[in-house]
Amino acid sequence: MRISDFMVSAAAGLVATVLLAPGAVQAEVTFDWATVGNVGNGASGFGYGAVAYEYRISKHEVTNTQYAEFLNAVDATGANTLSLYNGDMTGNFGGIEFQAGNADGSKYVVQTGRGNTPVTYVSWYDAARFSNWLHNGQGTGSTEAGAYDMSLLETDPSAISRDTGATHFITSEDEWYKAAYHWGETVDGFYYTYATTSNDLPASDQPGDDATGVNYYNDDGNNGNGFNDGYAATGSTAFPGAVSPFTEVGAYTDADSPYGVFDLNGNVSEWNEALIGSDRGLRGGGWSSGAGNLAVSFRSQLDPITENGNVGFRVGSIVPVPEPASAMLLALGLGLVSRRR
Repeated sequence: MRISDFMVSAAAGLVATVLLAPGAVQAEVTFDWATVGNVGNGASGFGYGAVAYEYRISKHEVTNTQYAEFLNAVDATGANTLSLYNGDMTGNFGGIEFQAGNADGSKYVVQTGRGNTPVTYVSWYDAARFSNWLHNGQGTGSTEAGAYDMSLLETDPSAISRDTGATHFITSEDEWYKAAYHWGETVDGFYYTYATTSNDLPASDQPGDDATGVNYYNDDGNNGNGFNDGYAATGSTAFPGAVSPFTEVGAYTDADSPYGVFDLNGNVSEWNEALIGSDRGLRGGGWSSGAGNLAVSFRSQLDPITENGNVGFRVGSIVPVPEPASAMLLALGLGLVSRRR
């Protein structure tokens, strides 16, 4: 390999490392990020989606594997003093078991086949604490401060809001909405109707049959399970024998948003930061939601303590700036390439 090629390769690798892993501590939980640009875009006709800065959003919902790693890190003994684990996670609508006999740090175990499905039975406060943990470098990082001041739970829960220095966070409603529906070409106010880069209602179908589909409830009267084309399973008592209502995150490979984000429609409804009265916002619709919940016009909310089998979340983060040394290496490498030319 020529020296110039090596320098460019090394510089690019260092920059990629910084982009993928900001922060001082190497993380066990990693995400595929989509960067949302077009800074200063206009809002939709419904008044949402305008964002005046660049940010990142996880391409996929937080999974059972990721959340189990979080539980084992912050609740190694299984005391569950912060109620981060809900026993219903063990059932058809969950994916994580608690095994008291396991060694400390491994008491929370992902159920077979559900590691890459979205975590459910998580409250808005659970999502905030998960975000704090990411902000604080994971491991033994605090769940109580960083992105959100959880001490306010004792005095004024509605006052909990994102700290200006947060590196990881629950997405704001506008951040979520823009990543889902904004057309992603220029800075304007054009929005698709659905978070699948389309104005046409996506099919409720199995990913293997229709990669442009979405996991939502659509009873066309022809199938006993309530889904078009024999969709496999809801897991509710109405459909005995079903195993799980969820598809793996990203399974609908051709149904991503204009910014390359998956499952913003369907699978699970997702928490956002919006404060609506004393409730917190939800967007996107889930496996048990009707078609109307998928649309750009639909807004929902729940008490932030709610934990059920149709609600999960994803996270956002800042766009990291390359470290000076990495930037210099990259500049040097590009300069060498320029000289060769």
